[in-house]
Amino acid sequence: MKKQWVADTCLLFVAFIWGATFVLVQNAISFLEPLSFNGVRFLLAGLFLLTWLLIFHRPQLKMWNVSLLLSGAFMGFWLFSGYAFQTIGLLYTTSSKAAFITGLSVVLVPLFAFFLLKQKPKANAIFGVLIAVIGLYLLTMNGELSVNKGDLLVFLCAVSFGMHIVMTGKYSSQFPTLLLTITQIFTAAIFCVISAFFFEDWTQMLNGAVLQKAEVWSALLITSLLATAFAFLVQTNFQRYTTATRVALIFAMEPVFAALTAYIWANERLTTSALIGCLLILLGMILAELPISFSIRKKFSSNRQMTQ
Repeated sequence: MKKQWVADTCLLFVAFIWGATFVLVQNAISFLEPLSFNGVRFLLAGLFLLTWLLIFHRPQLKMWNVSLLLSGAFMGFWLFSGYAFQTIGLLYTTSSKAAFITGLSVVLVPLFAFFLLKQKPKANAIFGVLIAVIGLYLLTMNGELSVNKGDLLVFLCAVSFGMHIVMTGKYSSQFPTLLLTITQIFTAAIFCVISAFFFEDWTQMLNGAVLQKAEVWSALLITSLLATAFAFLVQTNFQRYTTATRVALIFAMEPVFAALTAYIWANERLTTSALIGCLLILLGMILAELPISFSIRKKFSSNRQMTQ
């Protein structure tokens, strides 16, 4: 139980990092297109972790094998797919709808975990998921219920992020954390760079004038080290001690942290419904953490014994 609480706390910190860097990324991609930005970001993160491996953990190099490479590449593929579908989908839909639909991975993860990993979610986790989804709607949506092709693409993004969480849970206990993280990050970097070559002006990745802009290099430095290298290293290491459903609920806090940091740093105002949404997402996460289902069963059993 102690390891699970430590894991959940560390993963919540990861969600905070992702949410807190949202404004930084938003500013940077006005100069460097999204796939190009992520290509450079993942590449820098991979090089940093590879350097760390060569200096401090060189003996682990002997543990690299085909199974590890394939597992890490599979995780990296889903990671890239999430960013790619979200980026393309945003061309056809609003950011608020994209944020809500992406957050629906919190619903998909328990389903994927049940069918792929045979992890049956507890009753309180399911209840927490439903409350979090309502909170996501209130936080991100403005009464928009229409569906277009951009929404479908972003839904594929939610599927991809959900699969990434589930696959991380599957492979994190089978292979060394650092090697698995490096493999998935380099895989995502390669796919991002290739996609940028076909769908964006990839030359901007090599444009010194663009990379020297404070908004770009500061965002690349912070996101590559904190939001990528550190964050995915933490997720890969600690997810083995918790369930995929709990991870999805914890990561549902990312838009909450994004909204709060936007309020503090960018002076963006939160509506009443957005504030209620933030509270519901937090409540959903807390409910999933509490052993409610166990308590109910225990109380029911006690009452049943008393009546017999």
